[in-house]
Amino acid sequence: MRTHMVTLPDVTGLDVEDAKQALRSRARSHRSRRPAFEREQLGEKWVNTALDFVGAAEVVACYVSVNDEPPTGPLCEALAQSGRKVLLPKLGPGLAREWAWYAGLDDLRVGAPGRPPEPSGDAVSADILVDVDALVIPALLLDHDGHRVGQGGGWYDRVLKQISPSTRVGAMVYPEEYVDTQLPQDEMDRLVPFVILPDRWGVTKAGER
Repeated sequence: MRTHMVTLPDVTGLDVEDAKQALRSRARSHRSRRPAFEREQLGEKWVNTALDFVGAAEVVACYVSVNDEPPTGPLCEALAQSGRKVLLPKLGPGLAREWAWYAGLDDLRVGAPGRPPEPSGDAVSADILVDVDALVIPALLLDHDGHRVGQGGGWYDRVLKQISPSTRVGAMVYPEEYVDTQLPQDEMDRLVPFVILPDRWGVTKAGER
C-alpha cells in the first residue's frame, strides 16, 4: 500500500473559518486521489482496531461513511455482529438531526438528497446520547492536541456536548490526516481525546488530561 502525504496550506493570517475552509479543501482533494480498492482494504483493517478501541462498550454511536471518507460499513456490521447496539445519524421530524438503531447494511436508505444513508427505523432523540458508551466520529483532520476539522456543519461539535463525560470518543482519520500542525479552532469546537487509525488507535493530548 502506498504511503500518502498531505501538505497543508499555510493559513497564517486567516481568520478561523477561512483557515478551516482552506484546510478542508486540501484534505478533500487529497482524499479524492486515494483509490477505491485501497479505501476498502483500509476499511477492513479498521474493523479490528475500532473494535479494540470501543472495548467493552455495549452501545456505540458511529456514522455512515460516504464518498472518500474512512469506510465504516464493515465496522458497523462487525459491531452489530459482536452483540453491540449501534446508533447512526438520522434525519428526524422537520429535518432535525437525530439518531436511529442500525439494522444492517441492507436497511440503510437515503433520507434526503446529499445526506448519508441512514437506518429506516424511527428516529430517536439526541437524548439517547447519554446512554452511549463509545462514539466514533468522522474528521477531515485531527491534530495531536485533539483539535478536529470536520466537514463544516458543526453537528459533531454539538454531539460532543450531549454525551456523558464517561463516553469514549475517537475520530477516524487516514494516517496522514493525524497531523503535528496545530489546527485552527473557535469557541464552538470540542477536543477529541482519541484517534482511530487503520492499524492502531491512540490518545491525543486532550485525552491525557
